[in-house]
Amino acid sequence: MGADFDNLPVVLLTEPAAPAPALIAARGHQAGRCFVEFFTANIRNPNTRKTYYRAAMAFFDWCEQARLALLDIEPVHVAAWVESLSRDFSPPSVKQALAAVRMPFDWLVVGQVLAVNPAAAVCGPKYVVRSAKCRCWQRLKPASCSTAST
Repeated sequence: MGADFDNLPVVLLTEPAAPAPALIAARGHQAGRCFVEFFTANIRNPNTRKTYYRAAMAFFDWCEQARLALLDIEPVHVAAWVESLSRDFSPPSVKQALAAVRMPFDWLVVGQVLAVNPAAAVCGPKYVVRSAKCRCWQRLKPASCSTAST
């Protein structure tokens, strides 16, 4: 990961020299533009933009280490990356990282850089949020519950 992710500008540059991964840049100007456009035009929240950018760059760095070109990436590669993340991160973090990869691929499909999204068919880890059994609710009297709701 060559970029310093903590010092990214709030809005990524829209110039051709914007920080697009080498795999994307190798596909030409249109591919790089689509990648940068996704982060600048599609994600409004700066924290989400930064988190998604960091995850996308991590995925493309992983692909470079595996010597994959952009057109070589298949669902099995995305699934292998998700599996490797599952060893070190919680299921919600892995699901977020998968979403951060899936969405730019969708943008590249819409921009006609790719024919299909290789991350679309990949399932993230199961994660179910269970409601907590809080004893504080058991201590409330019915009268105080009815007044609290009005």
